[in-house]
Amino acid sequence: MSEGRTVSIVRYPSLGDAGEHCRVVGIDVIRATTTAVTAVNAGRRCYPVASLEAAVPMAGRLDNPLLVGELGGNMPYGFHLQNSPIEMDRRVDLDRPVILLSSSGTPLLTEAAGRARTYAACLRNARAQAEMLIASTQHVVLVAGEHRGEFREEDRLCCARIAAPLLEAGFQARNALVEEIVKRWADAPDDVLLESNSVRYLTDSAQQHDVDFILGHIDDLDSVYEMRAGQLVLSEGS
Repeated sequence: MSEGRTVSIVRYPSLGDAGEHCRVVGIDVIRATTTAVTAVNAGRRCYPVASLEAAVPMAGRLDNPLLVGELGGNMPYGFHLQNSPIEMDRRVDLDRPVILLSSSGTPLLTEAAGRARTYAACLRNARAQAEMLIASTQHVVLVAGEHRGEFREEDRLCCARIAAPLLEAGFQARNALVEEIVKRWADAPDDVLLESNSVRYLTDSAQQHDVDFILGHIDDLDSVYEMRAGQLVLSEGS
């Protein structure tokens, strides 16, 4: 059953060999995929976009949308919320669709979705994502968002927690990075992400609450989230 099944890990803007034969999992734990998953889990419509130029016309087409996100860490003018999972979780206006923009994670999701079936994963649903892939998929490409040229601790941790069960289920590592990440990070504690420059930025900019939210919501979701027609949705069977 597992013969010929593969998993690779790449760093965006690379998408590796992603194509129609693959399933891509986009990972940007701090913070885009965590924010997106949190929005959809609450029952919102969520539209990740690649750029501000894409966000503005979409806002004109949707009914009273929330513009959520950051570019270079800064919330764009006219946006309503930072790229913040805890701020998203606190909102009660669930009828308002979310347009989500980030420096790395949302361009990753939109570009990957143009080439292959694409999912958004974070530490909230890493276990569920791995289980779904084992049950249904032949070839997996884990794509981690890159931040200022760095493959950061939180994304290494999430990649390892998805890749390790795949290897145990008989998937073959397609590149050396898979074995390297799994060996170093699969058994690492949750709080290893506190070493990340992403965490330092959030702490220095009075956004430590997002770090606390992420650490307080490890594998608390049994659902998988998929890009379809520009929208992140709850995947069938979740």
